[in-house]
Amino acid sequence: MAIFESREAGSLALKDVRYEKKGWVAFISIDRPHNYNAYSTVALTELAAAFQDASWDDRIAVVVFSGVGEKAFCTGGDVKEYQESYTQKPRDYWKYMSCFKDYIESITNCSKPVIARINGMAVGGGNESQLACDLSVMGEHAFIAQVGTSVGSVACGGSTQWLPIHVGDRKARGILFLNNRYAAFTSLSMGLTNVVAPTVVGPDGNFVTQFTDDRTYLADWNTDPWDQPFVSRAAAEQIKKAQKGQDGYALDFSRLDEVVAGMSDQIVHKFAECTRYTKAQVNYWKDAAWHATTGHARDWLAIHYTSLEPYEGMTAFVEKRKADYVGQREKAADPNGSSEFLWGPYANACPDCGAKGIPRDFEFCGKCGASIKASVAT
Repeated sequence: MAIFESREAGSLALKDVRYEKKGWVAFISIDRPHNYNAYSTVALTELAAAFQDASWDDRIAVVVFSGVGEKAFCTGGDVKEYQESYTQKPRDYWKYMSCFKDYIESITNCSKPVIARINGMAVGGGNESQLACDLSVMGEHAFIAQVGTSVGSVACGGSTQWLPIHVGDRKARGILFLNNRYAAFTSLSMGLTNVVAPTVVGPDGNFVTQFTDDRTYLADWNTDPWDQPFVSRAAAEQIKKAQKGQDGYALDFSRLDEVVAGMSDQIVHKFAECTRYTKAQVNYWKDAAWHATTGHARDWLAIHYTSLEPYEGMTAFVEKRKADYVGQREKAADPNGSSEFLWGPYANACPDCGAKGIPRDFEFCGKCGASIKASVAT
């Protein structure tokens, strides 16, 4: 009897994650399409469990990681959960980051190559998730983006560490500072993915994007020089119509899945131990960057969640409004202002009841109702 027996994927009884085993391939998908596959705290623990199971299963040669649905691969953490829970109890964010750390390391430490099947947007922690994977295949309708500096956080769960390795220092800074979107073929040219597969089908039932020389997808190993790789290419408006199912346009993942299956089959037909150790060796720079910074990142983010930036950024996201970026800068630049506290530092005391630690911008005592401003002025 084997100590590490292969077991049925369903035995893990996961709720926010789909886990299947077919042949030599394990399929792990975030099953939260209602939230664009943003992972919850529960999902992180379930994902880590699934990746560890696949890693230890000798009946598995490769793992395919994706998101359920057509809109998103993964959009990182659940901002609503952040806003409701972690801005209220920043100390719990340290614990959350421990769950996230375990999840990311379950991918990088997985003894099997992990293929990211990018079936939609990969944003924030979603990009960090696909960067943790060994290979990636991206649908042409998908895009990659970072949003940390726009929502009051920092993308130090993999992106600050690994983007310079993937795309170079200067491009990494542009991605992280500016938070722009990078379309699929642009992502391929930058080194963010290995393959882009057509996914947009037109009213005639054919893929809109066609390639020269009878190729069916564009990959980073197509190294022969091309004067023009495209016969035709889906335009942004056609992609939008396909995503909405308008005017006869639709999304079709068959070509994407063919590429993933072909890549998986190539891995199956390699020696297992050699593949495992190759991954361990190639991980050197990723591991060095990750382990040198992730503990610091966990503590800094937990402390930062006590400040106004994540409160404003994530509340604005939940309320579907623009964050007041300039307002925060003005508060910091004002000699009497405070960009750290919502109602100013805890600087005042009540002249009537003696309550202390009252925010400086409060006009009245929250305990007895006495006027604060009048006493401060005198």
